[in-house]
Amino acid sequence: MKEKRYLVLEDGTVYEGYPFGANRASEGELVFNTSMTGVQEVITDLSYTDQIITFTYPLIGNTGMNIEDSESFNPQARGVVVREACTDPSNFRTTETLDAFLKRHDIPGISGIDTRSITKKLRSGGVMKAVITDETYHEDLIELLQNSTFRTDQVKRASTKTPYISTGPGPRVVLIDYGKKENIVRQLNSYGCDVTVVPHDTTADEIRQMRPDGVMLSNGPGDPANIPDQIKTVKALLGIPLFGICMGHQLLGLACGAKTYKMKFGHRGSNHPVKNLSTGKIEITSQNHGFSIDPDSLPGTGLEVTHRALNDDTVEGLRHTEYPAFSVQYHPEAGAGPHDPGYLFNEFIELMNIKEANHA
Repeated sequence: MKEKRYLVLEDGTVYEGYPFGANRASEGELVFNTSMTGVQEVITDLSYTDQIITFTYPLIGNTGMNIEDSESFNPQARGVVVREACTDPSNFRTTETLDAFLKRHDIPGISGIDTRSITKKLRSGGVMKAVITDETYHEDLIELLQNSTFRTDQVKRASTKTPYISTGPGPRVVLIDYGKKENIVRQLNSYGCDVTVVPHDTTADEIRQMRPDGVMLSNGPGDPANIPDQIKTVKALLGIPLFGICMGHQLLGLACGAKTYKMKFGHRGSNHPVKNLSTGKIEITSQNHGFSIDPDSLPGTGLEVTHRALNDDTVEGLRHTEYPAFSVQYHPEAGAGPHDPGYLFNEFIELMNIKEANHA
């Protein structure tokens, strides 16, 4: 008889499935991701810190895991929920199964779950707290979930603790790490940038002393309003070419006086259509965020909307009308995901070149 594992939700719903991955219980915010590929990149994205990821695609792990595609070396996801976990992956780059990967990173998983049911529940009721457990009695767990609160130090835990350099021959970029994806560094290097990655709490004065040509504001986990010191830092950096991605996008908005709000179930997947308002073109984008910029708070901030989500009309891009600063809510570095928005790195390079020419 197969062992059982349970997914218990704060609304009292209990799903019965089978264990894989780490052999332990885990609590987190239950979210869903609609990607069909890029599983390794999703699980290792530090924006999922303290979250349990439900994959909507029915078979997960069929291409296995490898040594090259991780977006972080110490993933902080609290759990993985799938309909079926592939035990016999087929890909020439595979080095281990999803089960072995999760065990190695101490992340519990549960399979045999009706992921469509979970997705419909979260879509209608919003994301909620949940626990993965092998315990068969759940009443106390439900009460615990209903009364529990999440930590607010996700960015501190996700960020690098010490600065480091990824060298290149071109413009000097300081990347503020709020929980960055490794592919952001790879993309900057591919454009020739000399990248210095710094911790989230690096001050504006410390960054200016590095004499960067531009500053990248990375993605990261949690509520951006929980890191007010970092908002002040971004505000103090206005004037240097800035490019914000995901949380970096939200921090730019907050630094200019806009407000953010928590979305009902967020955008998580690699197939989200976004309209570029200046060109009229539609981009298919990779996204992972549970907070968004409130468009009603933008008047008077100096920010204009450059991109909109076609599914729900949320703000997906901003540009400052006075300072050399812009941002997008989605992931242009395509790790994993479409390459449609790759031009944004070119725009960042151009901003830095213009700034350099003006000071020549």
